[in-house]
Amino acid sequence: MEEYLVKVKSVKKITRDVLQIVTEKPKGYTFIPGQATSISLNKFGWRKTDNPFTFTSLPEDDFLEFTIKTYPLHKGLTHELLRLESSDELMVHEAFGTISYKGEGTFIAGGAGVTPFISILRFLQSKNKIGANRLIFANKTSNDIILREEFERILGARFVNILSSEQTTQYSYGHITQDFLLANCRSPKSYFYVCGPPPMMDAVEKLLLTMHVDEALIVKEVF
Repeated sequence: MEEYLVKVKSVKKITRDVLQIVTEKPKGYTFIPGQATSISLNKFGWRKTDNPFTFTSLPEDDFLEFTIKTYPLHKGLTHELLRLESSDELMVHEAFGTISYKGEGTFIAGGAGVTPFISILRFLQSKNKIGANRLIFANKTSNDIILREEFERILGARFVNILSSEQTTQYSYGHITQDFLLANCRSPKSYFYVCGPPPMMDAVEKLLLTMHVDEALIVKEVF
């Protein structure tokens, strides 16, 4: 698999544990919105440690952007990324991934599982094709909602949040249930895009199948 060395242009925190990293873009590099790549850090001891991260920039941008949840207690690559500075270097590989836009529907994300949908929704907005797409976003607290203002601007009332560890008057509380999906999704005959922690994805897929959603209409990520 081809490897590209890119310099970091900027790093900033967009929630308490999520980084937005912008890098150079290799000449001729391409990806489809929703895809990811394997990234490693060009530092001693980290060159052979790579993790998959999703592109959150657009294919036509002259830079690459990644929105990455960090896990400081794991002492792994994302912990090391917290030390990242402009002019540091990353190694990126070819694009891969199973999530791509197939038609209007409901995007269902858990936590950092929203990242494949960022590029897709930005791309649709850039083409004036947001249509009736919806995003259901499950998080622990309101402070964990990634790019909340941008999603509100793109989707308006079709941006639906549910929190499992914080009760507010603004958002739903609890876990995603069949009743919640029936109240907040598009038609069961539309597409459902699902990405998040494996237990969440399994639970949501079972709910969708119980709702008689055709399995061919369920698009999910598998790394």
